[in-house]
Amino acid sequence: MAITRSAHPDSLWPGIKIYFGKTYKEQRKPFEAYFQMETSDKAYEEIVEAQGFGFAAVKNEGAAIQYDTDRQGYKTRFTNQTYGLGYIVTREAIEDNQYKVLSERRAPELARSMNTTKCIVHANILNRGFDPAFAIGDGVELFSAAHVVDGGALQSNLLAAADLSETGLEDAATQIMLMENARGHVIAAKPKTLVIHPSNWANAMRILESDLQSGASTDSTNTNNLNALKVRGVVENVVMDPYLDSPDAWCLTTDIPNGLMCFQRRELEFTQDNDFDTENAKAKATERYVPGVADWRGVFGSPGA
Repeated sequence: MAITRSAHPDSLWPGIKIYFGKTYKEQRKPFEAYFQMETSDKAYEEIVEAQGFGFAAVKNEGAAIQYDTDRQGYKTRFTNQTYGLGYIVTREAIEDNQYKVLSERRAPELARSMNTTKCIVHANILNRGFDPAFAIGDGVELFSAAHVVDGGALQSNLLAAADLSETGLEDAATQIMLMENARGHVIAAKPKTLVIHPSNWANAMRILESDLQSGASTDSTNTNNLNALKVRGVVENVVMDPYLDSPDAWCLTTDIPNGLMCFQRRELEFTQDNDFDTENAKAKATERYVPGVADWRGVFGSPGA
């Protein structure tokens, strides 16, 4: 649908002082703080789990040594998708528009729409992380207590439903530190970034920045234990993502590589042209990328209470 003179009738007459609605502060890209950003040069990219060796066995005197083999685990395919949006303006609307600034803001607004779309697409990886309908490469949802590894054993990156709390964060951090690879070796993972909905920001600050345990007092009737999360610097960074659906859900990313990943096939492009028959001006923005998750050990989550 083309933008005609009737779309902004007041812009055809002098006297309009200010247009509102197009000067709001642009939302940053929160996902860039917790996704591993990569480039892509193909239609799709594949990440394959490499399962190492098991544990060493006792070798009795004179007996043959035991041999093992490494093998391939599950595979994740990231298929790049193109996202685009555009607008059409009639020649008459361009000719009669008394406010050049209005038309010049359309390109930034298009960029804003593309940016917001990208934020939502990335946040949806976490929004759908508790839904079995959105399985990752190993066949279960991202946050699950049933990630099947070598020999049929189950591993978990899911914390029981609980709102963000000091106890919950400590429990999640402990389980991250005890994470194992597919052959059962502890991999010395560490928590990295806490991802929360903005409605949880004050609670997160009280939990992580208090010198004493959250909610504690220094008087004689209450505990004055140190805040272990702050003393140890367990959480390196806190990201508030307004595109998360649940105000209660939260997650901790880890320092395990190839967890939450985004492949950028083509950067944001803005192009414009004129239609010969209608004399309409056309403008469009396109971008090609794909977010997803390869190694589920890269993130640990709770759906909230």
